Formats: sequence, C-alpha cells, structure tokens
Amino acid sequence: MCIKSFFIALCGAVCLSSTASAEQLWSNFSLSYLNGSDYEVGDNQREVLTVEHASGHSWGDTFFFMDHLTYSDETVSNYFELSPRLSLSSLFGSAFSAGPLKGILIATTWEGGDSFNNYLYGVGFSFNVPGFKYFDINLYQASNDLWDNDEQLTVTWGLPFDIAGAGFLYDGFLDYSTSSDTNEAETNFTSQLKWNAGKLLGTKAPVYIGIEYAYWTNKFGIDGVDEENLCFLLKAHF
Repeated sequence: MCIKSFFIALCGAVCLSSTASAEQLWSNFSLSYLNGSDYEVGDNQREVLTVEHASGHSWGDTFFFMDHLTYSDETVSNYFELSPRLSLSSLFGSAFSAGPLKGILIATTWEGGDSFNNYLYGVGFSFNVPGFKYFDINLYQASNDLWDNDEQLTVTWGLPFDIAGAGFLYDGFLDYSTSSDTNEAETNFTSQLKWNAGKLLGTKAPVYIGIEYAYWTNKFGIDGVDEENLCFLLKAHF
C-alpha cells in the first residue's frame, strides 16, 4: 500500500470509528513568535511566526502547526506538519493500556514545505508520567520526497510547574532519524521554557514569555552541520 493510500485508509477508519457519540474532549489554539540568530543552513537570522492547533477526541488526537519564516533579506518560506493519531481502543472497542501506558495509536504525520511533501506512518504510545501534562512516543516509517526513506523516533512532552506562585511550562520534542545513502542520521532536540505572564495580565488563556533552545545534529541529514540556537519566544493561547 502506498503512503497516500494509507492516509486515505486512515481517514476511512476514523470515519468508521467516529459514531454519533464521538466527541471532542479538548482543543487548544496558539500563536507564537520566535527570533533567533544562530540558525544553520541558509540565513542564520530569522523571525518565525507559528500557528498551532491541537485537539483530543474520543477516537484519538490531532496536532497541526505551520511556521512562517522571514529571513534577514526579507524572503519568506513556510513549513507545516499535520499529525492525526487513531486510538486502537476506539478502533477495536477494548482497552490498550497497562500501568503507565495510557494508550496505543496509529500515528501519522504529513510534513510539507515550499517544494516537498513527506509522509510518516507508524505506531504511537501515550503515557501517564507523574507531573507531566503529556508524554508521547511515536515510531515512524518515513516516505520522503527529497531524500531516501528512513525511520524516525519522536518523543514529545509537556511539564507544567510553579515557582513562588508563578506558572511555568517546559515542553518540547526530540526527533531522531536514521541514516540512509543520501543523508546522515540526525537528532533534533528542541524545547521551550516559558513563564505564563497571563496570570499577571489577567487573561483566561496562557500568555507565555520565554526561550526556545534547539540542538540539531546533522541538520537535514547533512554531515557535520550542527545547530545550537537560542531564541526569544512569545506565545499566546486562545
């Protein structure tokens, strides 16, 4: 089965598993602004506007983001990811959980840019980890447009905490992609540490101020291109 057919089959499975009782359990929308000057591959200084939407449903969950990048020469580019996951518990009507394992899901991601589309598919695991808002692991087979296919491990987490009554959130992701004939193995560790200024401002939804730190080895699979980048972050939830 080709990857596009797999995505069509997944959408059909979602429709079949979504009965009249299916419901949206939660959703979140945010806009963020990043400014950094230590990027590798292309212009080293960029401003990034990001739109994010995440939602949880009785059949699984979805995550979408789009980055709009503006470079110092005022050229722009766009990059997005759409990641729906289908719960096996919803699909088969029985629990796929034990101990800290909260659920097992069919995991997919569509990565798109100005000149490429990559399709990832595999299995996801959601965990209940004390103190964490969420902790997920996805294992993917990737079908890539611009380089050889490879495998990818993705870990995502969100850890809220308070200091002296002030609310903070430490969240992020770790992507590890295997090597192939056309690209080296790469690791992208990106995390954000942010303070919820919304409490001070009196907003109902969080307004975060903080930093994003990225450490990316063999960026885009290019041997020896390592990025270490610290960015200013402003993020508002709605």
